[in-house]
Amino acid sequence: MRAYGSLDAAADGEGEYAVMHHTDREIRLAAALVEAADTLTEGFDRGLYLQRLADHCVELLSARAAGVMLIGAGRAVTLAAGSRREEVALELLAAQHGGGPCPDSYGSGRPVPPVSVRAAHEDGRWPHFTERALAHGIATTYAVPLRRHGTLLGALNVFVPDGGGAGDAALPLAQALADAAALGLHNQRAYAEHRTLARQLQEALSSRVRIEQAKGMLAERWHTTADDAFAALRQYARRRRAPLDLVVRAVLDRTADDTELRREAGGAGKGPT
Repeated sequence: MRAYGSLDAAADGEGEYAVMHHTDREIRLAAALVEAADTLTEGFDRGLYLQRLADHCVELLSARAAGVMLIGAGRAVTLAAGSRREEVALELLAAQHGGGPCPDSYGSGRPVPPVSVRAAHEDGRWPHFTERALAHGIATTYAVPLRRHGTLLGALNVFVPDGGGAGDAALPLAQALADAAALGLHNQRAYAEHRTLARQLQEALSSRVRIEQAKGMLAERWHTTADDAFAALRQYARRRRAPLDLVVRAVLDRTADDTELRREAGGAGKGPT
């Protein structure tokens, strides 16, 4: 095995260029994988995230275009393409409703290795997709699944032009990017769910505190028990089909109709009006 930093590689200009070329791609791949993992942020934009993933594929795999199809309940729910030839990639993704690399990869959970578009068209494979791909000068296509621990999210599709090539490293490299994106999307969804739950719990706690404050205010004002005050609040809200928290806020803001509230207490008040 020849090391990238070996002296014989650096001795001739061609070898040195190859070392620099491969090292540059490895650096860009590492940056792309780090970016794919960086999803635990406020204001996460899934469309922009998938576009960046497709852009990295185009740059690293010498492709004409790339796109992502997220699939749920057996149908495409999101189509995203790189900023380079975005319209072409979106058209080719949309053309796969009757079959194509993405549905095949998603359905099997395995990569679809590089396929000659012309050969596939002549064999009657994916007729609508291959017709559109040939019209855009696409010679080869391949796809890899977006998966996380057996859970399939969709597929990443790469489109290679005439004169281009899909080397032996193209498919595993595309799969590495897809796996990183699947992990990023999974983590982002879990992060969003936890934040939503935290907000709900915080709101529930805050609502409980407001209720206790309103009960205390009414009980003191009416010289009655906190239970009677709460019964009045609840009955008042039910009769008017208003959220209990809205009534409680009105009590705390001193904008609620105290006479109507006391009437709902059903004679619980013991002090003077």
